[in-house]
Amino acid sequence: MTLASTRTKAEQALSRSFEAVAAELPGGRAIAEARKAAIGTFAALGLPHRRLEQWKWTDLRSALKEALPPAVNERHELSASIIDAALEELAAIDAHRMVFVDGRHAPQFTTQADLGGLEVTPLAEALRPDGSASDALTDQSITGNEAVVALNTAFMTDGALIRLAKGVRLDKPLLLLFARSAREGRLVTLRNRIVLAEGAEATVIEAHLALPGAAAGQTNTLTDVRLGPGARLAHVKCTLAGERASHLATWLATLGQTSVYRAFQLTAGSGLVRNNIFALFKGEGAKLDISGAFLGREVEHIDTTLVVDHAVPGCESRELFKGVLADRAHGVFQGKVIVRPNAQKSDGKQMAQALMLSPDAEFDSKPELEIHADDVVCGHGATAAEIDEDLLFYMRARGIPVAQARALLIESFIGEAIDKVEDERLRVALAQMAKRRLTGLTAAQP
Repeated sequence: MTLASTRTKAEQALSRSFEAVAAELPGGRAIAEARKAAIGTFAALGLPHRRLEQWKWTDLRSALKEALPPAVNERHELSASIIDAALEELAAIDAHRMVFVDGRHAPQFTTQADLGGLEVTPLAEALRPDGSASDALTDQSITGNEAVVALNTAFMTDGALIRLAKGVRLDKPLLLLFARSAREGRLVTLRNRIVLAEGAEATVIEAHLALPGAAAGQTNTLTDVRLGPGARLAHVKCTLAGERASHLATWLATLGQTSVYRAFQLTAGSGLVRNNIFALFKGEGAKLDISGAFLGREVEHIDTTLVVDHAVPGCESRELFKGVLADRAHGVFQGKVIVRPNAQKSDGKQMAQALMLSPDAEFDSKPELEIHADDVVCGHGATAAEIDEDLLFYMRARGIPVAQARALLIESFIGEAIDKVEDERLRVALAQMAKRRLTGLTAAQP
Protein backbone atom coordinates (compact mmCIF):
# COMPACT_ATOMS: atom_id res chain seq x y z
CA MET A 1 0.00 0.00 0.00
CA THR A 2 1.39 3.41 -0.93
CA LEU A 3 1.69 6.30 1.51
CA ALA A 4 -0.75 8.43 -0.48
CA SER A 5 -3.50 5.83 -0.21
CA THR A 6 -3.26 5.84 3.59
CA ARG A 7 -3.62 9.60 3.89
CA THR A 8 -6.87 11.53 4.08
CA LYS A 9 -8.03 13.92 1.41
CA ALA A 10 -7.00 16.89 3.55
CA GLU A 11 -3.54 15.50 4.31
CA GLN A 12 -2.84 14.86 0.64
CA ALA A 13 -4.15 18.31 -0.28
CA LEU A 14 -1.79 19.98 2.21
CA SER A 15 1.23 18.30 0.67
CA ARG A 16 0.09 19.26 -2.82
CA SER A 17 -0.60 22.83 -1.73
CA PHE A 18 2.94 23.19 -0.43
CA GLU A 19 4.38 22.11 -3.78
CA ALA A 20 2.14 24.64 -5.52
CA VAL A 21 3.02 27.67 -3.36
CA ALA A 22 6.54 26.91 -2.11
CA ALA A 23 8.16 29.28 -4.60
CA GLU A 24 5.89 32.15 -3.43
CA LEU A 25 6.56 31.77 0.29
CA PRO A 26 8.97 34.31 1.82
CA GLY A 27 12.55 33.37 2.67
CA GLY A 28 15.90 32.52 1.14
CA ARG A 29 17.48 29.16 0.50
CA ALA A 30 17.95 28.20 4.18
CA ILE A 31 14.31 28.91 4.98
CA ALA A 32 13.20 27.04 1.89
CA GLU A 33 15.14 23.99 3.08
CA ALA A 34 13.58 24.28 6.53
CA ARG A 35 10.14 24.43 4.94
CA LYS A 36 10.87 21.39 2.81
CA ALA A 37 12.02 19.41 5.84
CA ALA A 38 8.92 20.47 7.77
CA ILE A 39 6.48 19.36 5.09
CA GLY A 40 8.35 16.06 4.98
CA THR A 41 7.82 15.69 8.73
CA PHE A 42 4.12 16.36 8.25
CA ALA A 43 3.86 13.91 5.36
CA ALA A 44 5.31 11.19 7.59
CA LEU A 45 3.06 11.99 10.57
CA GLY A 46 -0.20 13.18 9.08
CA LEU A 47 -2.80 15.14 11.03
CA PRO A 48 -3.09 14.35 14.76
CA HIS A 49 -5.81 11.81 15.54
CA ARG A 50 -7.61 10.20 18.48
CA ARG A 51 -5.05 7.41 18.85
CA LEU A 52 -2.60 10.03 20.09
CA GLU A 53 -3.30 10.60 23.78
CA GLN A 54 -3.00 14.41 23.55
CA TRP A 55 -5.54 14.47 20.69
CA LYS A 56 -8.09 11.85 21.69
CA TRP A 57 -10.85 14.46 22.11
CA THR A 58 -9.79 16.61 19.14
CA ASP A 59 -9.33 14.29 16.20
CA LEU A 60 -8.08 16.59 13.43
CA ARG A 61 -7.86 13.75 10.95
CA SER A 62 -11.63 13.36 11.21
CA ALA A 63 -12.55 16.99 11.86
CA LEU A 64 -10.67 18.58 8.94
CA LYS A 65 -12.41 17.13 5.92
CA GLU A 66 -10.60 19.40 3.49
CA ALA A 67 -7.52 21.58 3.35
CA LEU A 68 -8.11 25.10 2.14
CA PRO A 69 -5.71 26.79 -0.31
CA PRO A 70 -2.93 28.65 1.54
CA ALA A 71 -3.16 32.44 1.75
CA VAL A 72 0.11 33.64 0.24
CA ASN A 73 -0.28 37.03 -1.39
CA GLU A 74 -3.84 37.96 -0.48
CA ARG A 75 -4.71 41.64 -0.82
CA HIS A 76 -8.08 43.11 0.15
CA GLU A 77 -9.33 46.67 0.47
CA LEU A 78 -10.27 47.48 4.04
CA SER A 79 -10.89 50.55 6.14
CA ALA A 80 -9.77 51.44 9.64
CA SER A 81 -13.42 51.64 10.73
CA ILE A 82 -14.03 48.00 9.76
CA ILE A 83 -11.01 46.91 11.76
CA ASP A 84 -12.04 48.96 14.80
CA ALA A 85 -15.55 47.50 14.66
CA ALA A 86 -14.13 43.97 14.62
CA LEU A 87 -11.90 44.77 17.61
CA GLU A 88 -14.96 45.82 19.63
CA GLU A 89 -13.88 47.14 23.07
CA LEU A 90 -10.22 46.39 22.31
CA ALA A 91 -10.30 49.23 19.78
CA ALA A 92 -10.49 51.75 22.64
CA ILE A 93 -7.32 50.44 24.30
CA ASP A 94 -4.47 52.92 23.86
CA ALA A 95 -1.91 50.61 22.27
CA HIS A 96 0.75 50.34 19.62
CA ARG A 97 -0.77 48.37 16.74
CA MET A 98 0.60 45.88 14.28
CA VAL A 99 -2.04 44.58 11.86
CA PHE A 100 -2.03 41.50 9.65
CA VAL A 101 -4.80 40.73 7.18
CA ASP A 102 -5.16 37.27 5.63
CA GLY A 103 -1.68 36.31 6.70
CA ARG A 104 0.22 39.40 5.51
CA HIS A 105 1.37 42.55 7.27
CA ALA A 106 -0.88 45.57 6.60
CA PRO A 107 1.44 48.58 7.19
CA GLN A 108 -1.34 51.11 6.46
CA PHE A 109 -3.07 50.08 9.69
CA THR A 110 0.11 49.66 11.75
CA THR A 111 1.33 52.36 14.12
CA GLN A 112 5.06 52.86 14.52
CA ALA A 113 6.20 52.49 18.12
CA ASP A 114 8.84 55.19 18.65
CA LEU A 115 10.51 53.74 21.72
CA GLY A 116 14.20 53.12 22.21
CA GLY A 117 15.01 49.49 22.86
CA LEU A 118 11.91 48.15 21.09
CA GLU A 119 12.22 46.32 17.78
CA VAL A 120 9.11 45.18 15.92
CA THR A 121 9.68 43.49 12.58
CA PRO A 122 7.28 41.69 10.23
CA LEU A 123 8.28 38.06 9.82
CA ALA A 124 8.22 38.23 6.02
CA GLU A 125 10.86 40.97 6.19
CA ALA A 126 13.05 38.95 8.56
CA LEU A 127 12.79 35.92 6.28
CA ARG A 128 14.51 37.74 3.43
CA PRO A 129 18.04 36.53 2.71
CA ASP A 130 19.46 39.62 4.48
CA GLY A 131 17.00 39.44 7.39
CA SER A 132 17.22 37.86 10.85
CA ALA A 133 15.72 34.56 9.75
CA SER A 134 16.91 32.68 12.80
CA ASP A 135 14.30 34.51 14.88
CA ALA A 136 11.57 32.81 12.86
CA LEU A 137 12.63 29.22 13.51
CA THR A 138 11.98 27.19 16.60
CA ASP A 139 12.38 23.68 17.91
CA GLN A 140 9.76 21.32 16.45
CA SER A 141 10.33 18.47 18.91
CA ILE A 142 7.11 18.99 20.88
CA THR A 143 5.78 15.57 21.75
CA GLY A 144 2.41 14.95 20.13
CA ASN A 145 2.35 18.28 18.32
CA GLU A 146 5.13 17.96 15.79
CA ALA A 147 2.71 17.77 12.85
CA VAL A 148 0.94 21.04 13.70
CA VAL A 149 4.23 22.88 14.28
CA ALA A 150 5.69 21.38 11.10
CA LEU A 151 2.74 22.71 9.09
CA ASN A 152 3.32 26.11 10.63
CA THR A 153 6.98 26.07 9.60
CA ALA A 154 6.13 24.92 6.10
CA PHE A 155 3.44 27.51 5.34
CA MET A 156 4.27 30.53 7.56
CA THR A 157 3.86 33.76 5.62
CA ASP A 158 4.14 36.52 8.21
CA GLY A 159 3.89 37.47 11.86
CA ALA A 160 5.51 39.73 14.42
CA LEU A 161 9.07 39.52 15.70
CA ILE A 162 9.32 41.57 18.88
CA ARG A 163 12.43 42.37 20.90
CA LEU A 164 12.56 44.49 24.03
CA ALA A 165 16.01 45.47 25.26
CA LYS A 166 17.37 45.11 28.78
CA GLY A 167 15.49 47.14 31.37
CA VAL A 168 13.07 48.71 28.88
CA ARG A 169 9.44 49.05 29.92
CA LEU A 170 6.91 49.27 27.10
CA ASP A 171 4.92 52.48 27.62
CA LYS A 172 1.60 50.96 26.50
CA PRO A 173 0.35 47.58 25.23
CA LEU A 174 1.32 46.22 21.85
CA LEU A 175 -1.77 44.99 20.00
CA LEU A 176 -1.19 42.36 17.32
CA LEU A 177 -4.30 42.05 15.18
CA PHE A 178 -4.64 39.03 12.90
CA ALA A 179 -7.76 39.46 10.78
CA ARG A 180 -9.34 37.26 8.16
CA SER A 181 -11.27 39.01 5.38
CA ALA A 182 -11.11 36.67 2.37
CA ARG A 183 -14.48 35.89 0.82
CA GLU A 184 -13.22 32.42 -0.04
CA GLY A 185 -11.83 29.99 2.51
CA ARG A 186 -8.06 30.16 2.97
CA LEU A 187 -5.40 28.61 5.22
CA VAL A 188 -3.63 31.41 7.11
CA THR A 189 -0.31 30.52 8.76
CA LEU A 190 1.39 32.91 11.19
CA ARG A 191 4.54 32.81 13.31
CA ASN A 192 5.43 35.24 16.12
CA ARG A 193 8.46 35.62 18.37
CA ILE A 194 8.43 37.72 21.57
CA VAL A 195 11.80 38.21 23.29
CA LEU A 196 12.16 40.25 26.47
CA ALA A 197 15.70 40.84 27.71
CA GLU A 198 16.68 41.06 31.37
CA GLY A 199 14.37 43.27 33.41
CA ALA A 200 12.17 44.27 30.44
CA GLU A 201 8.39 44.66 30.89
CA ALA A 202 5.58 44.58 28.32
CA THR A 203 1.92 43.81 27.63
CA VAL A 204 1.16 42.05 24.34
CA ILE A 205 -2.35 41.42 23.03
CA GLU A 206 -3.05 38.90 20.26
CA ALA A 207 -6.46 39.34 18.60
CA HIS A 208 -7.49 36.71 16.04
CA LEU A 209 -10.70 37.91 14.41
CA ALA A 210 -12.93 37.29 11.41
CA LEU A 211 -14.04 40.48 9.69
CA PRO A 212 -17.64 40.84 8.45
CA GLY A 213 -18.26 38.75 5.35
CA ALA A 214 -15.12 36.64 5.76
CA ALA A 215 -15.50 33.02 4.70
CA ALA A 216 -14.90 30.21 7.16
CA GLY A 217 -11.15 29.71 7.11
CA GLN A 218 -8.36 27.72 8.72
CA THR A 219 -5.60 29.26 10.85
CA ASN A 220 -2.35 27.81 12.18
CA THR A 221 -0.53 30.24 14.45
CA LEU A 222 2.52 29.88 16.67
CA THR A 223 3.88 32.35 19.23
CA ASP A 224 7.30 31.75 20.76
CA VAL A 225 7.92 33.67 24.01
CA ARG A 226 11.39 34.03 25.57
CA LEU A 227 11.76 35.86 28.89
CA GLY A 228 15.16 36.85 30.23
CA PRO A 229 16.04 37.15 33.93
CA GLY A 230 13.61 39.38 35.79
CA ALA A 231 11.51 40.11 32.67
CA ARG A 232 7.74 40.55 33.04
CA LEU A 233 5.21 39.86 30.27
CA ALA A 234 1.42 40.13 30.33
CA HIS A 235 0.19 38.17 27.30
CA VAL A 236 -3.48 38.21 26.29
CA LYS A 237 -5.05 36.30 23.40
CA CYS A 238 -8.58 36.84 22.09
CA THR A 239 -9.86 34.30 19.55
CA LEU A 240 -13.09 35.11 17.75
CA ALA A 241 -12.38 33.15 14.58
CA GLY A 242 -15.93 32.91 13.25
CA GLU A 243 -18.45 30.12 12.92
CA ARG A 244 -17.22 26.99 11.13
CA ALA A 245 -13.65 28.31 11.17
CA SER A 246 -10.79 26.24 12.58
CA HIS A 247 -8.02 27.77 14.66
CA LEU A 248 -4.90 25.83 15.69
CA ALA A 249 -2.67 27.80 18.05
CA THR A 250 0.61 26.99 19.77
CA TRP A 251 2.29 29.00 22.50
CA LEU A 252 5.84 28.17 23.53
CA ALA A 253 7.02 30.03 26.63
CA THR A 254 10.49 29.84 28.18
CA LEU A 255 10.94 31.59 31.54
CA GLY A 256 14.31 32.81 32.79
CA GLN A 257 15.35 33.39 36.38
CA THR A 258 12.80 35.39 38.47
CA SER A 259 10.82 36.25 35.34
CA VAL A 260 7.02 36.61 35.49
CA TYR A 261 4.67 35.47 32.75
CA ARG A 262 0.96 36.26 33.12
CA ALA A 263 -1.19 34.99 30.27
CA PHE A 264 -4.92 34.97 29.52
CA GLN A 265 -6.97 33.54 26.65
CA LEU A 266 -10.57 34.37 25.69
CA THR A 267 -12.06 31.98 23.14
CA ALA A 268 -15.57 32.27 21.68
CA GLY A 269 -17.49 32.37 18.42
CA SER A 270 -15.25 29.83 16.70
CA GLY A 271 -16.06 26.47 15.14
CA LEU A 272 -12.99 24.42 16.10
CA VAL A 273 -10.21 25.72 18.36
CA ARG A 274 -7.17 23.95 19.75
CA ASN A 275 -4.97 26.06 22.01
CA ASN A 276 -1.66 24.33 22.80
CA ILE A 277 0.41 25.94 25.56
CA PHE A 278 3.90 24.73 26.54
CA ALA A 279 5.73 26.51 29.35
CA LEU A 280 9.27 25.70 30.47
CA PHE A 281 10.96 27.05 33.58
CA LYS A 282 14.67 27.52 32.81
CA GLY A 283 15.58 29.86 35.66
CA GLU A 284 14.91 29.60 39.38
CA GLY A 285 12.35 31.81 41.08
CA ALA A 286 10.20 32.33 37.98
CA LYS A 287 6.40 32.68 38.18
CA LEU A 288 3.75 31.61 35.69
CA ASP A 289 0.05 32.46 35.79
CA ILE A 290 -2.10 31.22 32.87
CA SER A 291 -5.86 31.61 32.82
CA GLY A 292 -8.62 31.47 30.27
CA ALA A 293 -12.33 31.70 29.55
CA PHE A 294 -13.99 29.70 26.77
CA LEU A 295 -17.59 30.13 25.61
CA GLY A 296 -19.13 27.51 23.34
CA ARG A 297 -22.50 27.16 21.62
CA GLU A 298 -24.15 25.06 18.89
CA VAL A 299 -21.52 22.47 17.85
CA GLU A 300 -18.41 24.54 18.61
CA HIS A 301 -15.36 22.64 19.87
CA ILE A 302 -12.81 24.38 22.13
CA ASP A 303 -9.76 22.49 23.38
CA THR A 304 -7.09 23.88 25.70
CA THR A 305 -4.10 21.61 26.20
CA LEU A 306 -1.16 22.79 28.26
CA VAL A 307 2.08 21.40 29.65
CA VAL A 308 3.98 23.20 32.40
CA ASP A 309 7.52 21.92 32.92
CA HIS A 310 9.17 22.72 36.26
CA ALA A 311 12.71 21.94 35.18
CA VAL A 312 14.48 23.97 37.89
CA PRO A 313 13.86 24.55 41.61
CA GLY A 314 11.79 27.22 43.32
CA CYS A 315 9.29 28.15 40.61
CA GLU A 316 5.55 28.81 40.89
CA SER A 317 2.78 28.01 38.40
CA ARG A 318 -0.95 28.75 38.47
CA GLU A 319 -3.55 27.73 35.89
CA LEU A 320 -7.26 28.56 35.97
CA PHE A 321 -9.62 27.89 33.05
CA LYS A 322 -13.39 28.42 33.07
CA GLY A 323 -15.87 27.56 30.35
CA VAL A 324 -19.56 27.98 29.60
CA LEU A 325 -21.05 25.44 27.19
CA ALA A 326 -24.50 25.58 25.60
CA ASP A 327 -26.36 23.49 23.00
CA ARG A 328 -24.05 20.68 21.82
CA ALA A 329 -20.77 22.52 22.37
CA HIS A 330 -17.75 20.48 23.41
CA GLY A 331 -15.07 21.80 25.75
CA VAL A 332 -11.75 20.08 26.47
CA PHE A 333 -9.08 20.85 29.04
CA GLN A 334 -5.88 18.85 29.35
CA GLY A 335 -3.36 20.19 31.80
CA LYS A 336 -0.10 18.50 32.72
CA VAL A 337 2.36 19.75 35.33
CA ILE A 338 5.79 18.10 35.30
CA VAL A 339 8.21 18.49 38.21
CA ARG A 340 11.72 17.29 37.34
CA PRO A 341 13.88 15.38 39.87
CA ASN A 342 15.97 18.43 40.82
CA ALA A 343 13.07 20.91 40.85
CA GLN A 344 12.62 21.04 44.62
CA LYS A 345 10.43 23.76 46.17
CA SER A 346 8.16 23.78 43.11
CA ASP A 347 4.68 25.16 43.69
CA GLY A 348 1.98 24.29 41.16
CA LYS A 349 -1.80 24.71 41.27
CA GLN A 350 -4.28 23.97 38.48
CA MET A 351 -8.07 24.20 38.13
CA ALA A 352 -10.52 23.74 35.24
CA GLN A 353 -14.26 24.32 35.61
CA ALA A 354 -17.16 24.23 33.16
CA LEU A 355 -20.73 25.44 33.50
CA MET A 356 -23.12 23.32 31.47
CA LEU A 357 -26.18 25.11 30.07
CA SER A 358 -27.47 22.12 28.13
CA PRO A 359 -27.70 18.36 28.75
CA ASP A 360 -26.21 17.87 25.28
CA ALA A 361 -23.05 19.89 26.01
CA GLU A 362 -19.87 17.98 26.84
CA PHE A 363 -16.78 18.79 28.88
CA ASP A 364 -13.77 16.48 29.03
CA SER A 365 -11.03 17.27 31.50
CA LYS A 366 -7.75 15.52 32.13
CA PRO A 367 -5.56 17.13 34.80
CA GLU A 368 -2.17 15.46 35.36
CA LEU A 369 0.68 15.75 37.83
CA GLU A 370 4.00 14.09 37.01
CA ILE A 371 6.18 14.66 40.05
CA HIS A 372 9.76 13.39 40.37
CA ALA A 373 10.77 15.51 43.40
CA ASP A 374 9.68 15.18 47.03
CA ASP A 375 9.77 18.74 48.40
CA VAL A 376 6.94 20.25 46.35
CA VAL A 377 3.45 21.71 46.75
CA CYS A 378 1.23 20.71 43.82
CA GLY A 379 -2.47 20.18 43.30
CA HIS A 380 -5.15 20.12 40.63
CA GLY A 381 -8.90 19.95 40.26
CA ALA A 382 -11.68 19.87 37.68
CA THR A 383 -15.45 20.30 37.92
CA ALA A 384 -18.45 20.43 35.58
CA ALA A 385 -21.92 21.38 36.78
CA GLU A 386 -25.18 23.10 35.94
CA ILE A 387 -26.31 26.41 37.40
CA ASP A 388 -26.94 26.09 41.13
CA GLU A 389 -30.73 26.02 41.51
CA ASP A 390 -30.50 27.21 45.12
CA LEU A 391 -28.65 30.35 44.08
CA LEU A 392 -31.12 30.88 41.26
CA PHE A 393 -34.05 30.54 43.67
CA TYR A 394 -32.39 32.95 46.10
CA MET A 395 -32.08 35.62 43.43
CA ARG A 396 -35.60 35.09 42.07
CA ALA A 397 -36.98 35.36 45.60
CA ARG A 398 -35.56 38.88 45.69
CA GLY A 399 -37.38 39.96 42.58
CA ILE A 400 -34.69 39.35 39.97
CA PRO A 401 -36.21 37.90 36.74
CA VAL A 402 -35.03 34.39 35.94
CA ALA A 403 -33.20 35.35 32.74
CA GLN A 404 -31.33 38.16 34.48
CA ALA A 405 -30.53 35.94 37.46
CA ARG A 406 -29.06 33.24 35.20
CA ALA A 407 -27.02 35.83 33.33
CA LEU A 408 -25.61 37.28 36.56
CA LEU A 409 -24.62 33.86 37.88
CA ILE A 410 -22.91 32.91 34.62
CA GLU A 411 -21.12 36.26 34.40
CA SER A 412 -19.88 35.86 37.96
CA PHE A 413 -18.65 32.35 37.21
CA ILE A 414 -16.61 33.35 34.18
CA GLY A 415 -15.46 36.60 35.79
CA GLU A 416 -13.12 34.79 38.16
CA ALA A 417 -10.86 33.92 35.23
CA ILE A 418 -11.09 37.35 33.58
CA ASP A 419 -10.20 39.01 36.89
CA LYS A 420 -6.73 37.48 36.57
CA VAL A 421 -5.92 40.15 33.95
CA GLU A 422 -4.11 42.89 35.87
CA ASP A 423 -4.50 45.78 33.42
CA GLU A 424 -7.84 47.35 34.38
CA ARG A 425 -8.65 48.78 30.94
CA LEU A 426 -7.93 45.48 29.28
CA ARG A 427 -9.80 43.52 31.93
CA VAL A 428 -12.93 45.65 31.50
CA ALA A 429 -12.76 45.35 27.70
CA LEU A 430 -12.49 41.56 27.85
CA ALA A 431 -15.33 41.36 30.38
CA GLN A 432 -17.59 43.36 28.07
CA MET A 433 -16.71 41.19 25.08
CA ALA A 434 -17.40 38.05 27.09
CA LYS A 435 -20.65 39.45 28.49
CA ARG A 436 -21.97 40.16 24.99
CA ARG A 437 -21.41 36.55 24.01
CA LEU A 438 -22.75 35.19 27.27
CA THR A 439 -25.99 37.04 26.51
CA GLY A 440 -26.12 35.15 23.21
CA LEU A 441 -25.46 31.85 24.96
CA THR A 442 -28.17 32.32 27.57
CA ALA A 443 -30.83 33.85 25.31
CA ALA A 444 -31.79 30.51 23.81
CA GLN A 445 -31.68 28.58 27.06
CA PRO A 446 -34.90 27.66 28.91
